Amino acid sequence: MSVYLPTLKQLQYLVALRDTGHFGRAADACFVTQSTLSAGLRELESLLGITLVERTRRVVRFTPLGLKIADKGERVVREAEELASLAKAAGKPLSGELRMGVIPTIAPFLLPRMLGQLRRDWPELKLYLREEVSGAACESLHRGHVDCVLLALPFSCGDVEHADLFEDRLFVAFPEGQARSLPPAVTADLIDERHLLLLEDGHCLKDHALAACNRPELRAEAAMMGTSLHTLVQMVDNGLGITLLPRMAIDAGILDHTGVVAKPLEASHAARRIALVWRAGSPRDKEFRLLAKALAAAQPQPRDGGRSPVETDRLGAPA
Repeated sequence: MSVYLPTLKQLQYLVALRDTGHFGRAADACFVTQSTLSAGLRELESLLGITLVERTRRVVRFTPLGLKIADKGERVVREAEELASLAKAAGKPLSGELRMGVIPTIAPFLLPRMLGQLRRDWPELKLYLREEVSGAACESLHRGHVDCVLLALPFSCGDVEHADLFEDRLFVAFPEGQARSLPPAVTADLIDERHLLLLEDGHCLKDHALAACNRPELRAEAAMMGTSLHTLVQMVDNGLGITLLPRMAIDAGILDHTGVVAKPLEASHAARRIALVWRAGSPRDKEFRLLAKALAAAQPQPRDGGRSPVETDRLGAPA
């Protein structure tokens, strides 16, 4: 007795519909027309002899069995993609398509300076970027939506491998007038929790900053209201408080044309580790390690003391 086996394309359609909850968006994600996707799913239901999706004019609702099949189908599709990746990895490294997730506190500051070098060193690499906060980026990694993630550690990302690129020191940013009365390096006890501005939940930089300060009361008292580092800098520049910034954002010019001054945070863990992360057991492990080396080698050099609004240490070099 023959058993009908779903095609990979049908499973891709089903997973895309589950992820988007909308036939049109699912079709766009699969680069097909809506009618093609709908017909493929109807054929899948017909041959399996079950209903996977309840269709109405307003909503798409999966049946309980439909959700189970979509979850299993996602794993099948990911295994098939990794099979293809295994063959590709045996050929020329860092060529063809690679989907990389990047968190918002890294993407705008690091990538513009690194991508040019990557294009020169690996001209056959087609890099597709997906910007998401840390938790969503890790979920995308495990769902197979991206192949690797440029992440700031420590952060719990599940069963993954990683390669550290470099450390990114944390600085405290003050309005210019307030900064004059402070020492060259700022200890955590000098941070007024009533005026501390942090990113919204979901950004791992908020947790890194709070962990570095090692003051539990900051989590309860800090005004966590910024949607981006650029927003926080503008708030500080307008005298609404102080914030914590990573070195890479400062070197990328986030304080240019502002009166904000950044001083290094003096603490035992006043840095985050920038790393490339990928799924454990990936057949492209060697390729990702090669990419990590390329990214680390392309790391931009810090600005010198004369051009950066960063306080310098006693030797005159950037702290």
